[in-house]
Amino acid sequence: MRSAVALIGRDLVEAYRGGTRVERVCYLVAAVLAVSGIFHLGVLVATGGAWTGPLSWRKPTTFGLSFGLTLATLTWVLSFLPMARRTRARLLSAFAVACAVEVAGITMQAWRRVPSHFIPPDRATGLDVLAAVAAASGAVVIVAVVVTSTLLVLRCSGEVEPSMRLALRAGFLSLLLAMAIGALMLAGGQVLTRTQGDVAPAFAFTAVLKPGHAATMHGVLVLPAIAWLLRFTATSEPFRLTVVRLATIGYAAFAAVVVVETLAGIDPPGAAPLVAGALPLVGLAALAVAAGVTLHQIIRNPVRARDVRVPERG
Repeated sequence: MRSAVALIGRDLVEAYRGGTRVERVCYLVAAVLAVSGIFHLGVLVATGGAWTGPLSWRKPTTFGLSFGLTLATLTWVLSFLPMARRTRARLLSAFAVACAVEVAGITMQAWRRVPSHFIPPDRATGLDVLAAVAAASGAVVIVAVVVTSTLLVLRCSGEVEPSMRLALRAGFLSLLLAMAIGALMLAGGQVLTRTQGDVAPAFAFTAVLKPGHAATMHGVLVLPAIAWLLRFTATSEPFRLTVVRLATIGYAAFAAVVVVETLAGIDPPGAAPLVAGALPLVGLAALAVAAGVTLHQIIRNPVRARDVRVPERG
């Protein structure tokens, strides 16, 4: 157990120290974004503000934490994918800049006490237009990077072992769906703001889609993390592939139902029918079983340091 934990820790440290300059910068930017989110959570608590509403400190909090985690995740998972050094650098650089611009724009609007993303044109100032253009440009770059990364993941074959390959493919497809829902939220909110001249309908519209966006966002971290942890167990690749398949099916079942419910305008916690309410729980249970099996193997059947064969990162 101790040897496996030591190897896991060593691999995480190596992901930073042994990474390229661009990868290390991305990790640092991700840390700054996460700290910004935590700071604004403190502001929200200190001011006694509401969690909901267009002027809530929730937005710089959640965007800072979410974009920080997503940037760190993308930097980490792409390290398992063989690709040209220049291609990796360009993808990560573009993604890091876009994430920073998105969070900076949202944070600026929060401190100005002005809604971000959705502002009626007749009330928009120069700074509002700048923030809106930055947000739209950042979103385009983020989607482009995710689409490109997904295509690269789908094209990889023998360079990555089957369990990690499945985890990467399922994770990036899930992230791609999250980007599509995010684009729908942004486009729909803009249309409602312009046609109705108020931000309230736009924020009500995006609130309905948020569960589906959130449910699909982090499969790109959860599934590769399980495949990666299984590398530190003395198990065969077929066994690892079976565990990752279970995790993938569980995550997909959970996310699919949440997405369908949100697109149909059904409140996931309450109004869903029995089947639609039970299936996400079954999916989460399958994912929990896969995670539990992985943890059990690390504790009871860890790989020995001299026998470890962790494939090199791409």
